[in-house]
Amino acid sequence: QVQLVESGGGLVQAGDSLRLSCAASGRSSSTVAMGWFRQAPGKEREFVAGISRYGSTTRYADSAKGRFTISRDNAKNTVYLQMNSMKPEDTAVYYCARGLTYSISTSMDDYRDWGQGTQVTVSS
Repeated sequence: QVQLVESGGGLVQAGDSLRLSCAASGRSSSTVAMGWFRQAPGKEREFVAGISRYGSTTRYADSAKGRFTISRDNAKNTVYLQMNSMKPEDTAVYYCARGLTYSISTSMDDYRDWGQGTQVTVSS
């Protein structure tokens, strides 16, 4: 069984940066893709960024391109999401997810294990 624990959320102002971390325990996550999703109040959970098992490939939602960077440290079983130039519309609960395969997917159906989420609030 895999446990994912997100950290690093908080309250920031527009234009600020924030770095989220996702620490995995239990089964190794180095053989599968990892992803970050977010869910704003009243909205569906949406894909933000994904990274392949060795970190050679990344994928971003249009809203995250150029501002967010996903990375991973397999030795530490940890995935990161660096968020720069943040906007009020980035406000959401951010979730880390462990993929079912080594390739990146934007679909929630392709992720089995989820963290509890960390709140990110961006004030204008």
